[in-house]
Parts: sequence; C-alpha cells; structure tokens
Amino acid sequence: MKHRAHMHGDMMITGFFPLYTLGVDHSNSHASRQEENKIFMFKNYQFVLALAFAIEEINKNPDLLHNLTLGYDIYDVECRTWTMFKNPFICLFGKYKIPNYSCMRDRKSVAVLTGPSGITSDQIGTLLGLYRFPQFTFGPFDRALSDHNKFPALYQMAPKDTPIATAMVSLLLHFSWNWVGLLTSQDENGVWILVELKEEMAKNRVCVAYELVISSQDVSHIFKLMTVHNEINLSSASVLIIYGDNDSLIGLVVFIEQIFIHGKVCIMNSQWDFTLKRRYFMLGSLHVPLIFTHHYVDVSGFTDFIKAAKPSKYPEDIFLARLWFLSFNCSASESDCVTWDNCVHDASLDWLPVHIFDMTMSRESYNVYNAVYAVAQTLHTMLLHQTEIQTMDNRKEKVPSPEQLHTFLKSIQFYNPTRAQIIWDEKRKLEPEYDILNIWNFPEGLELAVRIGKFSPYAPHGNQLSLSEDMVEWAIGTTETPVSVCSDSCGPGFRKSPQEGMAVCCFDCTPCPENEIANSTDMEQCVKCPDYQYANTHRTQCFLKTASFLAFEEPLGIALASMTICFSFLTALVLGMFVKYQDSAIVKANNRALSYILLISLIFCFLCSLLFLGRPNILTCILQQITFGVVFTVAVSTVLAKTVTVVLAFKATSPGRRMRWLLVSGAPNFIIPICTLIQVTLCGLWLGTSPPFVDTDAHSEHGHIIILCNKGSLTAFYCVLGYLGSLALASFTVAFLARNLPDTFNEAKFLTFSMLVFCSVWLTFLPVYHSATGKVMVAVEVFSILASSAGLLGCIFVPKCYSILLMPKRTSLHGFRYKRQ
Repeated sequence: MKHRAHMHGDMMITGFFPLYTLGVDHSNSHASRQEENKIFMFKNYQFVLALAFAIEEINKNPDLLHNLTLGYDIYDVECRTWTMFKNPFICLFGKYKIPNYSCMRDRKSVAVLTGPSGITSDQIGTLLGLYRFPQFTFGPFDRALSDHNKFPALYQMAPKDTPIATAMVSLLLHFSWNWVGLLTSQDENGVWILVELKEEMAKNRVCVAYELVISSQDVSHIFKLMTVHNEINLSSASVLIIYGDNDSLIGLVVFIEQIFIHGKVCIMNSQWDFTLKRRYFMLGSLHVPLIFTHHYVDVSGFTDFIKAAKPSKYPEDIFLARLWFLSFNCSASESDCVTWDNCVHDASLDWLPVHIFDMTMSRESYNVYNAVYAVAQTLHTMLLHQTEIQTMDNRKEKVPSPEQLHTFLKSIQFYNPTRAQIIWDEKRKLEPEYDILNIWNFPEGLELAVRIGKFSPYAPHGNQLSLSEDMVEWAIGTTETPVSVCSDSCGPGFRKSPQEGMAVCCFDCTPCPENEIANSTDMEQCVKCPDYQYANTHRTQCFLKTASFLAFEEPLGIALASMTICFSFLTALVLGMFVKYQDSAIVKANNRALSYILLISLIFCFLCSLLFLGRPNILTCILQQITFGVVFTVAVSTVLAKTVTVVLAFKATSPGRRMRWLLVSGAPNFIIPICTLIQVTLCGLWLGTSPPFVDTDAHSEHGHIIILCNKGSLTAFYCVLGYLGSLALASFTVAFLARNLPDTFNEAKFLTFSMLVFCSVWLTFLPVYHSATGKVMVAVEVFSILASSAGLLGCIFVPKCYSILLMPKRTSLHGFRYKRQ
C-alpha cells in the first residue's frame, strides 16, 4: 500500500498532515519498516476524517460543482526535519522530484491543506508560493503567515485573535485578579499579544508581576526559565497567562508543568497537545488550566461518519489501516497488505477512549472542513464564469488550473452547512467568539475539557463574558477561588497609598484624614465631607452636623442665666437700699449721684450677658458688643469719676484753691459723658465699617457646626476693648495713688481693690477666650462679664451695705463725731 490516503475525484485536494511524531514506538519492535516504528498520532488523524467528511458532503450536493467530484490525497509531513519537503516534492513534480519538471500529465490537484503547525505551513508555503499553488492552513492564526508578499498563495482559515487580550483581561477582572505573570513565545505572535495584553491590562489597572519570552528553538531559554524558577514560584502572583502554540511551547510542557508553574492558575489561548506528556503526568500538577478556544457550531453527522469509518470502507487510506492495526490488535500477514480477518468484526473508532481519540470535531478539524468548502465554493464560482469556454467535450480540460483560483478566492464569501459565515477579506472578517474550557483531571492521566463560559465581542459592554464558576475545578481539595493580588484591598475608611518603585497594584492602606471618608474598597483618594457634615470615627460615612450654641435650656446656660438674674436682682436691692438711706452720710459720701449711676450701669452690665445666651442672630450679635462696650464704659468711667472725687475732696482742703472749685462745680461728673461719648463714637465707626454678623464654625468641634457671632472688624473690636482697658487702668492708677487717704467714708481703698479685680478678670479673660471654642468661648465671655461686674459690686458696695445694715450709728455724722471723741 502507498503511504498516503487517497480518494479519486475529478479535482483533487492535497493535504500534508503531521500524522507521526518524532520518536520510536518501542512497543512495535516487530515492525518491518522504519515508518511503522514511528509513533502514530491518533488525534491528528481526525484531520483526515474531517477532509473526507466534507468532500463526501460536497459530492452528494447536486447544487455544487456541476456534477464534478472532489477527491483527496493525504500525505504525512515530518516537522522540523530535512525530509519535510519529500512528499510536497512528490506531489508537485512526481516521483523524480525534479524542480520545475513534472512527469504527472494528469495532475488534478487544485489546492493544498497544511497545518496545524505554523512552521510546517511556513516551510511548505515558501515552495508552493513559487508556483502560485493555493495553500490553506488550518492551524491557529499566525501573523508571520499573513505577509502576502512572502506568501502570495496562502490563506489562513483560523480568524485573528483580535479580541483575545480583551477576553483574557475580562476573565481577570471577573475573578478580581490584578497581579499576573505573562509567558509568551518569541515570535511575531508573542510580540503582538504581549503589547496587546499590557495595553489592555494597564487600561483596567491590572499589573504584570513578571514576563517571560521563550523560544523552542533556543535551548538557553530553558536554562533561563530555571534561573527564575524561585522568583516565579515565590511570587504572590498565582495567575499566569500563557500565549503560544504547540510549536513554541510543547517542548517545554514537561518542564513547565512539573517545575515551572506548579500551583498556578494558567490562562491559555488554545488547548495544548499534551499527548507527549502523559507518561510524565502528575495528578494536579497543572493547577488550574483555563483555555480560550474559538467558538464554533458542531457539524451534524460528523460523529456518525467517524463511527462508520473502517479500513474496508476506505481501502486506500493507509493511515486508517495503521490506526486500526494499533487499536484493535489486528495481525499482519507476511505480505505488504494487512488482513482484517483477525480484527474484531464490528470494531469502531468510538470504542477508543476519549483521551486517545476524541469523536468531537476539534477546532483544527473544523478549519479543515471550512477549507474544503471554500475550495468547492470557489471552483463552483469559477465554473459558472467559464461556461463560454466549456464547449469542448474533453472533460479534463474543464478542470481549472490552481493559479486561476486566486482571483475568486480573494472575494469569496459563503455560509457553510452550519450557517457560519466564511469571509476572506480581512477588513470584513468577523471577530471570533471564544469558549472558555477548564481541564478536569482524573487518575491515569485522563483529562476532560469542560466548557465553563463564553466570551462574545458582540455582546454589550459588561456582558461580554459569561461564566459558570461552580463548574470550575480549582486546586484539588478546595472550592475557593484563588487570589492573585499584589496588595490586599483597602477597606472602607482607608485609601490606597502607592509603594515607591512598585506597580500601581502594589500599595499600602492609609487611614483617611480627619473629616474625610472612603465608603468603598480600594479608593484612590478620600472624599472630604462638606462643611455641614462630619465623618464618623470609622471614616466611612458623612453625617449632618448639629448646630451648637450656648442655649438657655442647657445646664450651663441655665446656670449663667440664673447668676445673671441673681446678680441683677442683688444690684437692684443695693440701689433700693441706697435710695432709702440717701440722706445718710455714708451714701452722701463720694457723690450720691455717681453711686446711683454706677449701680444702674452694673445692672445693665449683668443683664447684657443674657445677649450672649441662645441662638445668635444679627440683632443680638450687634447688641452683644455695643451694649457690652458702652455699659462697661459707663461703669468704669463712673468708678474713675468717684476716684477723682475722692482725690479732689482731700486735696481741696484750703479755701480758694482751684481744686476746691473743681469739686464744687461738679467737674468729675463730666468724666462719664465724655468717656462714654468716645466709646459710642468708636462703636459707631465699628458698625459703619464692618459690624458683627452671624457666622458658623464647622471645624473647631467634631460633629457640630458652631453658630457664633463674628466680630466683623477685629481692629474695631480691639479698639473698643483697648479703650475700656485704658479707662480701667486709669481708674486703678488714680485709686491706687489715693489708697492712703483717711479711710472714714473714704472709698479709695475699695475702689483700688475693685479695679484690681476688674483688671485681673479681663487680663485673664483674653488668653482663655482665644484658646476656647464653641460654647466654652461664649461661657468664658459671659463669666468674665459677671465676674468683673460682681467684683465692682462687691468691692465698692458690700462694705457700705454692711455699715448701713449692721452699723447704723456709723452712717450718721453724730455717730462719726462720737467715735472720734
């Protein structure tokens, strides 16, 4: 038997498929030929069956090829050896294998199928391109083969992996994996996917933990992988994206699976051919393979066709005979032919285990199926356009030459029997959809590819990926989804702080500053709460601040209001007592009218503190400062007038002196209106330039908005306060100088002590007031008003009341003279 698979037809399709692997089948030691010692690849024989199935469908279709039939010639091709061109030379030039000379006058081949290896298609395509012989590759799309200048006659059946980067990153985002390693092949495809993946990952804030570019051509890369072994396995990245094909990576399968990526989640672009690694299989060694494969509709009838395929049905298929011989223990005769009498009579390929021979059409077989239909549709179109030259009776002359197919191939567009659209124009070619497979491992190296999801670039954004997580087989003994992040997520209340010199996925979690929140995970910046809101202690939520002011209803407000009323009532009692005993010597001393004025002003001093209690408004804010400044100016100027009166009374002892005239004329009484007028003028300027107003303070007290009275012009405020302090200092100075005068009915010592208390209170008030906030600040101001007013009342009038009530004899002039005698 010839070492090929053959089916006669009016037009032939030639296929070069890798049906044997490099190596020796030691289990077949009695084989008589070198070819029989090679290891037969059961999986790749499905390519032959897919081609035969498509041709039989086409030949049965009366609407195609105008009663012409298709046939095929299938040859084995050896990858990466000098004998790779042996069968292509025989196909093109006959048994003599002389270039540019063919002894085959009746050659009917119109197209060639190569694959799935890109290297094989590349090498054979260089030869076929010289003769413009149409070549269809059914392996993964290879960008190196898309160079039309180098390969003018080559057509790739597989679609471009344009959305593969988006699909893989969508899977990463679905599982919240943002710390990923990359492993690509050192070829044009690897360079392209590396750029696409990095760009898509950067767009979605997924970081590259490490990247490796390997080549099966260079042994040094294996040693390079070994040098970074510890770095990868100790890396916190538990996800590894692998993009390549069998040509670039199958030589490293054993090394990668057993050593390199042990315990990693592997996201791959295609299902590797693990036929060679089964003897090295270790259960669970390849942690979790998630594989992206092109989605296609199952071809109906293909499984039944495989079940019916037998050597007796296809006697010119040596490869089927070889498969039958190895699978069903058929015996060989001494002749070149195999006898099938010793085989099981009703044997079928569906008896073989799935891991040996899969009955389901593979992705490459589907491309073979479409390639055959593409040739048939092109030939059909050509024949329709050549009706004017079909007048000759010679049927052989109706067969078009292979070079004629190119004109029609470039514009061909059709639907295959599964209703899938086939387009050659790359600009109009549809992007592929992807099925996501998960490999389930079983004992004895058995594997089952389970479809767990799908990615469609045509779905709305956000719904392109659909996944059944419960079907994913993670690490053995666990059902939890692996975690692959550089840094754990920052919870609410924390923001991400980048680590210097590291990727953006590596960060520290920093608590939000005061009054700022982070209400979700992994926030870049904390959000500041508005002025009318405050952050809770966990920095996760903003709450409305409550208005804060010294209210009458509060205990502190009640206490201060009670003190104000009590002191006001007490001052009124003293005033009533002075009015009742107005003719007594002690009341007449030091000017009775000044005492009345001082007592009345003290009543207003006590009552003005009520303006500081309750919710501030524009009226109370103005009255607070103006009333305080004017009333206290009257009180202090009255004390100054009383002090001056005392001094004049004791200095003007000689008749005719000027001081006596000043005392008799009542000049000290003019001190009060003059000093008050100056203060009123200052207050008027204050109100005219920048009066007090209602303000809020949202920062001094956590969780509260302090409603307060803003002083407006601080300069005017300190001028008013400074002027009042100057009067108090002048009164204290004059009283201090007069302290040693005779003390019977003399107020000099009491006035000195009262002004000392007054000045002490307000000197203490200033630092305490500026260091306090909110209610405390208002309470300090009210307390200072009450304390200073009470100091004047107590130091000046308490001794007089004591004398009036408890020592009535001292209040009369007769009692005073009796005491002196």
